[in-house]
Amino acid sequence: MGSIYSMTVRQLSGRWRLGIMTALAALPVLIAFMMLRSSSAPSVWDFEDAILGAMFAGSIVPLVVLAVGGAAFGNEVEDRTLANLTLSPVPRWKIALPKLLATITVAGPFAAASAFLTAHVAFLGDTQASLAVTVAAVAGVAMYAAMFVWLGLMTTQAVPVGLLYIVLWEGFFSGFVMGARLLSIRYYAIGIMQALDPRRFSTTDLLGPVAAPIAAVVVIGGFLLLANRRLRTMDVP
Repeated sequence: MGSIYSMTVRQLSGRWRLGIMTALAALPVLIAFMMLRSSSAPSVWDFEDAILGAMFAGSIVPLVVLAVGGAAFGNEVEDRTLANLTLSPVPRWKIALPKLLATITVAGPFAAASAFLTAHVAFLGDTQASLAVTVAAVAGVAMYAAMFVWLGLMTTQAVPVGLLYIVLWEGFFSGFVMGARLLSIRYYAIGIMQALDPRRFSTTDLLGPVAAPIAAVVVIGGFLLLANRRLRTMDVP
């Protein structure tokens, strides 16, 4: 497992990927500064909805994760070197798990730093709120990573398919269709954020402080099981 993990971290730490993640992570921080300096600065509710809800949890975090998660298995699938892993005498979960952990390792610090700095600027140094947003962002990274690692096994077009998912499901349907939020990673992450700091954030979303963390665990475990099953059943050239 250790060798697969370290190999994947090296694969996912290419210069162009790190550059893309840096640019994406810096975007919410810059927008937070600009919104606060504006003469028509938004209310806390508007900021939460525009940055922490829609832009950060629904766009920035999944895009950061997609930049690396779709390639966790994608490189082996495209290069036809996946057989080197699947033919080894190790359980398939010992292949899927280090791929997931490597994706979280690479993408997590970018999302966490972006979340903390954005919340720290927006909420004027409120430590509890900043930590709540950061923990929720890391939970979002783990959930999106599990999904996109599995997606990389299912198709060589993981990035465009992932973009469609982010735009259509997380961006459109979960934002306008209340029932869709029950199956939205974005709202699971927001639920965790609200549970960690209910005094600062609203509690009007569908998932409560207990259901949101449970949903996160189910998402991560479920996609990890699907990736394990895919490794056992797929035809590897």
